Parts: sequence; C-alpha cells; structure tokens
Amino acid sequence: MTPPSSPPAPPSADSDVLLVERAVAGDARAFELLVIKYQRRIERLIGRMVRDTDLVEDIAQETFIRAYRALHQFRGEAQFYTWLYRIAVNTAKKALMDMKRNPVISEGALRPADDDDETYRPGNELTTDETPDTVLAAKEIAATVNAAMEALPEELRQAVTLREIEGLSYEEIAEVMNCPIGTVRSRIFRAREAISAKVKPLLENQTGKRW
Repeated sequence: MTPPSSPPAPPSADSDVLLVERAVAGDARAFELLVIKYQRRIERLIGRMVRDTDLVEDIAQETFIRAYRALHQFRGEAQFYTWLYRIAVNTAKKALMDMKRNPVISEGALRPADDDDETYRPGNELTTDETPDTVLAAKEIAATVNAAMEALPEELRQAVTLREIEGLSYEEIAEVMNCPIGTVRSRIFRAREAISAKVKPLLENQTGKRW
C-alpha cells in the first residue's frame, strides 16, 4: 500500500498567521521575526511618502509599535502584510500632517529622490548595450520617473507605489487604501499616464537604443 504523500509546506501567509498567534500569546521572538521579514519593505513604502531618511526609520518603528499593540485585533481576514501596510500608510500620513503643522521638524521630508534611490531604477534594466550615453540616458529617465512620481497627488503616488514597486494586487491595494477596487484601478491608470507623459519624450530621443 502506498503511504499517503506528505502535505505541502504551508505558504508564507500561513507562517505569518502562526507568528501573529505566537506573538499574541507572548512570544516576543515571533514578533521579531515578523519585523525582520517586513522591515525593509515597510521602510521602502514609507520612503516613497516621506523623503527624510531619519524620519523613515522613526515612522517604520512607530508602525511596528502600533502593529504590536493592535495584534490582538488581527483576524486573518486579510494578508498580514496588507494589514501591516495599512498601518504604515496611516502612520506616515499622520507624520506628514504633523510636519505641516510644525515644518521645523524636517524640511527635507518631501525632497525629490536622488540617483541612489533603489526603489525605482529603470536604469538597472540596461544589460547588453551599455555605453556612457545609454547609462547617462538611463539615469536621466530614472530621475524623470522619480520626479514624476513625486509630483503625483498623494493618493495616486501611494497606489502606483504599492502596485509597481511593492507588487501588491489591486485587491490588496484596495484593502490597504480602504477604497473600492475601481478607485484603485483609476488611480493607478492616472498615475501611469502622468509618468508616461514625462518619460515618453526621453524615450523618443533614444530610438534605436536597447532598454
């Protein structure tokens, strides 16, 4: 008789739920593992909303503190990282509102991204035909994309960041942003159109180049 096959390994989402359950039960190490798993992604998301490096770290820390305090409210109806992203977005929004009330906190919080911003670098796609001209052009395009994203209204920037950089589905973005999926699609479409309008002239000047 053939023995039954072993069950497949549980997906990451199941692992998150187990870690949350352990953390709620008092296992501090379980929550530390969740922080380690998502800290970089949360900081990257916040970094798209708040341009000051020190503030990004502070807001990320506040995000995890809030998440820890609210863990008992997590019911597993959404993915844990979707739930965590919503907390991060709300925490960053609150920080931005606080800065508007007290701009002395940091005038650099909304400055444009620099060339070292690793969250959106189309230049990384250059492979075979790299020359000084193409590398320079790629940096120009990357800078234009970043500038175009920074110029977007906050809700459009959040939506396109969650989709294009974080890779969330439309359903997950709707959950994070607490809005209908149709609104998410509209925001992402408008954001892409605005970015494309800025980048298209540069691409047209690079006809014949490989990207």
